Amino acid sequence: MSENISSNSEKLNPDQQQQLLFMMLIQQHEQIAMMGLGKLKNPATDKIEKDLKSAKFAIDTLVMLEKYTSGNLSKELKDFLSQTLTNLRLNYADEKKKDTSSESDEKKEEK
Repeated sequence: MSENISSNSEKLNPDQQQQLLFMMLIQQHEQIAMMGLGKLKNPATDKIEKDLKSAKFAIDTLVMLEKYTSGNLSKELKDFLSQTLTNLRLNYADEKKKDTSSESDEKKEEK
């Protein structure tokens, strides 16, 4: 796979290579967040593992990237990052809501 990226990146100009690397960075953090949200399998364990703290950390990292790259990204990269963050935030809110409602259900059962 890395050979494909290398051969393809040789055809790109330096600016395009940087844009591709930036998109890959966004996608890596998106995958980490989705694993933490329980939406993707962890490739190391081949299991769905929900860890909202790691998901939040990955999302917060992308928020930091958005803040520090503000005004320096092409429209396409800015939109890609923004759409990724919107998707992750909605999924995080959904999972957090599920987590909170299951905790309150457990407390009701204890009483």
